[in-house]
Amino acid sequence: MRRLMLSLFMAIFFMFTVNQALACTNYLVTKGASTDGSTMITYAADSHLLYGELYHWPAGEWEAGTMMDVYEWDTGKWLGKIEQASRTYNVVGNMNENQVAIGETTYGGRDGLRDTTAIVDYGSLIYITLQRATSARDAIKIIHELTSTYGYYSSGESFSISDKDEVWILELIGKGPGNTGMVWVARMIPDGYVSGHANQARIQTFPLADGKVSITSDDIDKIFEKEVATVYAADVISFAKQQGYYKGPDKKFSFSDVYAPVGFGGARFCDIRVWSMFNKVTDGMDEYWEYVKGNIEHPKPAKEGEALTPENFASNRMPLWVKPNEKISVNDMMNFMRDHLENTELDMAADVGAGAFEAPYRWRPLTWKVDDVTYCNERATATQQTGFSFVTQSRNWLPDAIGGIIWWGVDDASGTVYMPMYTSITVVPHNFERGNGGMMEWSETSGFWIFNMVQNYAYSRYNHIHPEIEALQQKLEQEFIAFTPAVDKAANSLYEENKDMAIEYLTNYSNSVGERVFKTWKGLYVRLFMKYMDGNVKTKQEIPDGYLYVTPELEQPGYSKGKYKQIATSTGDKLKVGASTH
Repeated sequence: MRRLMLSLFMAIFFMFTVNQALACTNYLVTKGASTDGSTMITYAADSHLLYGELYHWPAGEWEAGTMMDVYEWDTGKWLGKIEQASRTYNVVGNMNENQVAIGETTYGGRDGLRDTTAIVDYGSLIYITLQRATSARDAIKIIHELTSTYGYYSSGESFSISDKDEVWILELIGKGPGNTGMVWVARMIPDGYVSGHANQARIQTFPLADGKVSITSDDIDKIFEKEVATVYAADVISFAKQQGYYKGPDKKFSFSDVYAPVGFGGARFCDIRVWSMFNKVTDGMDEYWEYVKGNIEHPKPAKEGEALTPENFASNRMPLWVKPNEKISVNDMMNFMRDHLENTELDMAADVGAGAFEAPYRWRPLTWKVDDVTYCNERATATQQTGFSFVTQSRNWLPDAIGGIIWWGVDDASGTVYMPMYTSITVVPHNFERGNGGMMEWSETSGFWIFNMVQNYAYSRYNHIHPEIEALQQKLEQEFIAFTPAVDKAANSLYEENKDMAIEYLTNYSNSVGERVFKTWKGLYVRLFMKYMDGNVKTKQEIPDGYLYVTPELEQPGYSKGKYKQIATSTGDKLKVGASTH
């Protein structure tokens, strides 16, 4: 095999990947792989321009013929009208009252496949589906029907879709202007396994339709049969051949390699975030380290403009799913979202770019040049530009009104607090609700702004300030996790008597959590600012008897020994203190 870093074809795809605005990450855990038997998915909405707020759509009933407006999620642009469903379900964030959850990552894919005449973009597709779906399989069917009727407006996407029993990955891309619909493949993650995606399409080959385990969209109603574990658009392969993207046997067709060929950026900036989670839960991931660094192997290099064959596909890619060595908890999932490539050669806190205080962050742009040589920053799971992120839990041993929890937080996952929001609640916390502030609209009561204030302050002296944030973050999250069984039990007792009372109880509880977290973080900012102002570290002292006041204890830690050595080496004698000549 020949190793090909950047053929002309892959160089074009690399540049496309670099320019994507999003750096979203999804991890998927089946009930057989979790500590408590819940299904879980994560999502980080990592757009630099997305304001973090907790969406809420109440349940409703609609007269036949009612039309609804569709606005593009990213831009607010009006796209058109579609027919409303007769019944819609309560949605909190990216999860509904039926314990169905959906996350996404944008991979873009081949140019020219966006249908700019379509009505439904990827964001609207998620939230409209959540208002209508009763299960993960139902969601896949609804997504297919919506895009077949109204078209698909966006570029290539990977969706995570879960309910209380199953977890699916769905990958889709449009078919170009005026060509209604999309090509797609959906696969159910085997129970006991975990998966992930992060802005690079991940489904490669898949079992072809046999009418039982695998079906095409022509038999979409069969998706509800338990044995079905793979579903795909009937023309997903034929369309690729028609467009000149692929030539070869159907059984060797790879969705990802054909519709979103992986380049340096797809591996180094995207799949490396999947690797970081896989590497924590299973053995053998060292085998894929060269791949996620961007060293992609191809049996035969692709030629620009020619149809791909299986020989052109990358040969050293990671599997779509892996079996974890141990069961995974909701707290594990929260912490997976906080990775900065620690304990690897690409650890973002360990090179000169981390600055004097070992900050595992790099400000954009993602790539830069020195003497016409292109270099890159790392693109880790935890990133500064996150609008919101979450971990969902769907639990089949509880009524739907109690079983669904979206652990939701704003801003950088490394500095957020994941708050339990039960997905039947009728009101979301004021400090995080839609309309309380905006990306260019300040609000004193906005959770998004107070979390950004704290975290941006931490970036300035990360290795001093962040440990205090992390300690409080972990304390609150551990309390919420430990208290969940008691909340479940109380709600379940109420539910047996009166469902509405149970929902009211959960609404009050979730809102109290949001209020507590906001107030705690507002106090944290004040305390951190006073303590670390001007490069000092001040500790408040008790006023002893006989004193009017007492100054705080003062430390001036400066920089680390390693940083001082680096400064001394790089400046020579310029800063050296000389001996007196008198």
